[in-house]
Amino acid sequence: MKVAVVLFSVFVAAFTVDAAVYFKEQFLDGDAWKGRWVESKHKSDYGQWKLTSGNFYGDAEKDKGLQTSQDARFYALSARFEPFSNEGKTLVVQFTVKHEQKIDCGPDICGYSTKKVHVIFNYKGKNHLIKKEIKCKDDELTHLYTLILRPDQTYEVKIDNAKVESGSLEEDWDFLPPKKIKDPEAKKPEDWDDKAKIDDPEDSKPEDWEKPENIPDPDAKKPDDWDEDMDGEWEPPMIPNPEYKGEWKPKQIDNPNYKGVWVHPEIDNPEYQADSEIYKFENIGVLGLDLWQVKSGTIFDNLLITDDEKAAEDFGKETWGVTKEPEKKMKEAEDEKKRKEEEEKNKEQGTEAGDDEEEEEDEDDADEPTGAEEDEDDEGVEDIPEKDEL
Repeated sequence: MKVAVVLFSVFVAAFTVDAAVYFKEQFLDGDAWKGRWVESKHKSDYGQWKLTSGNFYGDAEKDKGLQTSQDARFYALSARFEPFSNEGKTLVVQFTVKHEQKIDCGPDICGYSTKKVHVIFNYKGKNHLIKKEIKCKDDELTHLYTLILRPDQTYEVKIDNAKVESGSLEEDWDFLPPKKIKDPEAKKPEDWDDKAKIDDPEDSKPEDWEKPENIPDPDAKKPDDWDEDMDGEWEPPMIPNPEYKGEWKPKQIDNPNYKGVWVHPEIDNPEYQADSEIYKFENIGVLGLDLWQVKSGTIFDNLLITDDEKAAEDFGKETWGVTKEPEKKMKEAEDEKKRKEEEEKNKEQGTEAGDDEEEEEDEDDADEPTGAEEDEDDEGVEDIPEKDEL
């Protein structure tokens, strides 16, 4: 499943002093969300969203979010708000997501090896994917994802309110051409010797080195019944030669002319131009959920866009932080219930199978004649005269 969260937002409220909340959505007012969100009509077969807390949860009302409800569908949903710019300010994007349907395989989660968080920025009309690999959670519980973008051109990715990755925008994405490039005019000198070791010119192969790899088995004997007219000339089988030494190679010595590994000189890249505002987005005014799912069931909730890292962390604690443990306990209880039901079902099937086998044995026994019945049958048959009596 690929989830592209397109973010563009507005001022709404404040968690703490000077903290701006541009967008917040918890889906706590029932179907009123339909007045704030727009389902795309670009295609007639987009999947439908439904408001639910899922099969297990920490709080039946607080954990309600938007869930994908149809398999093998594209989903496109967006919410608009008054545009703003993050120039000179921190931008924090946060949401919770639960894959209670247990994702089998896709570009983000597949098997044991593929578990990726995709962090993609659009820069000058082109999408750029982070070069680092960030592991995502792949269980069926709700998890909190946070992206922090700072005006000093640094970023941070958090999962469940804990940092999992951070670094520089310029270094971890290919937004800009490299600062340095190999000098196209520079070439390795023809006399540059980059071999650290060479064959010893004084070394020579010993006279007794050459031995065949395989030799006739000296213990083999021609079979006594070997017929050369019929079987051809007898030859003993071949065995590995214990004196075989392999291919001879002269020993290696330090190369007196070794100059080291030649390093291609670099020059400033004429196409590189520094940009101190990679982080900046002038017109942030829409938040979107755009995804494709083969197996539906994912729930999105607690969406937040703010300029305050502490406010986002506190919001995560007040929402996901409060319901995560009750949700886990409910999930464990449901799993235990299913396990017992499956165990009981298997027992019943085993008992039924045993009863069927006993019935079949009883039927077989009933079909077999008793000794008395066999005697009675014999009495009703006339003796057939032997050949000599005819």
